[in-house]
Amino acid sequence: MQAFIIDVPDRPGVLADICQAVAAGGANISGVAGATAGGAGQVTVTTDDMDGTRGVLQAHGWSFRVVPLVIATLEHRPGTLGTAARRLANAGINIEAMFAVGMDGERVQVAFGVADAREAEAALGDLAS
Repeated sequence: MQAFIIDVPDRPGVLADICQAVAAGGANISGVAGATAGGAGQVTVTTDDMDGTRGVLQAHGWSFRVVPLVIATLEHRPGTLGTAARRLANAGINIEAMFAVGMDGERVQVAFGVADAREAEAALGDLAS
């Protein structure tokens, strides 16, 4: 699984523009996260059509990059996200994006966008799904 990290200006309507353009291109957004600071931001999305989404983003001139995602399954209790993040940090792996992608009972699936999925899976060990 991969995610698009899209650079955006911090202004009303940008998220709507992206979502509507992706939908008009026929892709469904299956995951999303975003934040802004200092007049700029990033929106991270996963979709069911990587090629179609890439084409839409390019056609609109949006700056983006694609990162692989690694899914970790964490117990829904204090400290588990910190444990996963520390394992990645100790392995020298930078987290470029992160968002929850699901929940199964008392377990939360968290997607980490990283440069190298294999290294991240190895670092996460038993937490990697």
